[in-house]
Amino acid sequence: MTIQVNIHEAKTHLSELLQRVMNGEEVIIAKAGKPVARLARIQPGSQPRTPGNDAGRVVVAPDFDGPLEEFEEL
Repeated sequence: MTIQVNIHEAKTHLSELLQRVMNGEEVIIAKAGKPVARLARIQPGSQPRTPGNDAGRVVVAPDFDGPLEEFEEL
């Protein structure tokens, strides 16, 4: 469900609106009746990133920073 509120109402009832967002609703904040912002629940990421989880899978050639063939003539 989506509700729309004006800026004054959003400022006055922010805690209540955040509770509604946490319960799955979406809140549109409007200025002079025109939507300008959306409050929506943040979805948690799938898994935290683990640095080094591809260790040993990536191979860097010894000449990775050498000149490219197409630029050797310049």
